[in-house]
Amino acid sequence: MTSDEREQELLREACVRLGSTPGQARVMAAQLLKRAEQMSAERSITKLEAMEYLLKLVVAGREGRDPGAVLPPDHSETR
Repeated sequence: MTSDEREQELLREACVRLGSTPGQARVMAAQLLKRAEQMSAERSITKLEAMEYLLKLVVAGREGRDPGAVLPPDHSETR
């Protein structure tokens, strides 16, 4: 199993634990990975930092909290 496949499997499992059906979890995992890669390139952050932010958004939404309160990673001040 490649590391990409392992990442996708772990994300699918997390999405199922958050209440998604297996089919929804498969789609969500693929979308999260793709968006994390995009954010990493756009914002000059690591893929891990992007994924952490995206997962915080997912959890906030699942808990009914305002996702706008989740601050995006921004390294413009430190670079």
